Amino acid sequence: MITLEQIHTKLAEAIKQSGITQTELAKRLNIKQPTIGQYLSGRAMPALDTFANLCAILDIDANDILCIDSQR
Repeated sequence: MITLEQIHTKLAEAIKQSGITQTELAKRLNIKQPTIGQYLSGRAMPALDTFANLCAILDIDANDILCIDSQR
């Protein structure tokens, strides 16, 4: 079973590895910078539309972040 903690960990790793600042990412997503900090700390998860845009900006596969094995 996939947990929110696993998803949070993958999301936080992807954001940190992107090299994009929290401020720049927030601007590109049209959200406030503290919200990115909440994603990184696990206090919040992005809405589905924000998540989709985040994956596009970071050029990451949503299935990877959601811990879904596409080989099933």
